[in-house]
Amino acid sequence: MIAQTIQLALAPVFVLVAIGNILNLLAGRLARVVDRARVLQVSYKETEGAEHDEIVREIRTLDKRIAMINRAILLLVVSGVMIGLTVLSIFLTTYFFAHLGWLDGFFFLIALSFLMTALVTFLAETRLASSTLRIPEALLELDRRL
Repeated sequence: MIAQTIQLALAPVFVLVAIGNILNLLAGRLARVVDRARVLQVSYKETEGAEHDEIVREIRTLDKRIAMINRAILLLVVSGVMIGLTVLSIFLTTYFFAHLGWLDGFFFLIALSFLMTALVTFLAETRLASSTLRIPEALLELDRRL
């Protein structure tokens, strides 16, 4: 009986591993965004005019990205906790011979909902990052055929 329960609990654990990997990726992105924000904060004090305005625009975008990444991290952590509750529920249901399989499904459904919301938030953050990364046309030399 316990062997079957362990097998049943493996599927949510694989989702937990995936959540951990995504958290690692987001932590790396957050570190890079924070580092860039710190560099710009130094430049902020040293610039004026149009250059200063450009720095302010980028700082605002970075602030939005930091908030989005933090939101995605929070959603993933809550999802991970719900996966943990799913596994706990599976074992407790088996141990006490309770007929609470619906609870296992409920926890798993909530976990997947948070996971999907986190992924959509991550997608929105990457799209925001991509939209702000514009290479100046002068550097592209579009008038030249290569």
